[in-house]
Amino acid sequence: MVAATLTDTKGIIAIAAAAVAVVALAVALGLALSLKRLRRSQRVVMGDGGAEDLVAHAAGMQDAFRDLQDYVEEAAVALDARLAETERTMRGRIAHRALVRYDAYNELSGQQSMSIALLDDERSGIVLSCIHHRDQARVYGKQVHEGRGEIELSPEEAEAVRLALAGASASGATATAGGAGGGTPPAAVPGAGGGGDATARTGGRGNGDGAGGPG
Repeated sequence: MVAATLTDTKGIIAIAAAAVAVVALAVALGLALSLKRLRRSQRVVMGDGGAEDLVAHAAGMQDAFRDLQDYVEEAAVALDARLAETERTMRGRIAHRALVRYDAYNELSGQQSMSIALLDDERSGIVLSCIHHRDQARVYGKQVHEGRGEIELSPEEAEAVRLALAGASASGATATAGGAGGGTPPAAVPGAGGGGDATARTGGRGNGDGAGGPG
C-alpha cells in the first residue's frame, strides 16, 4: 500500500517536492551564512555607525579625506613659513670668525694686541681690536657689511676679515711672521678647514695708533 503510494503520481510529486525543499533549505542556510559574513565585513569597514548604507559611508569617507588633505596643506604652508623664518634667523648667526695677534707699538710685547672678526653668512658683523701698550689697553669696534668695514679697516682687521671669510683652519692654528716694528701684514694661517675660524700672528705695526685706532 505504501509502495503503491510512493510509486504513483502523487507519491513522486511529494518526493520531488521534499527534495526541492531540502535543496532550498540548504541554499537558504548558505545564504544566511554568507549574509552574516558580509555584515561582519561591513561592520569592520563601516564601524558601528548604525544603519548607514555604503553610498553614504563612501561619501563620508570622501569628506574626511578632503578635510585631511586641507589640514595637511595648511600644515605644509605653516611649516614652510617657519622654515623660512628659521633660515632668515640662521643667516644672522655668527658663522665665520678669525683672530689675528700682533705687536702694535714696535715693541716685543709678546703679541698681546689682537683683532677678531665675527661675521655671519651674509659677510656682515663686527671687528673688535684690543691694542695693548705697556700698562694700558684700548678696545675698538667697527661694523662690517658684506665684507667691507663701515670705516677703513687696519691691515690686521682686514686680515681677520679675510681669514674669517676664507674659512681657515678650525683648530685655531697659529702662524708667525715678521718681527717687531716691521709693519708686516698678518700672515695667513696655513691649511683650510670647514670651521670658519682661525688665529694668526703677525709682526708689529709701523705706526703708533694701534690696529683699531681712529682712521
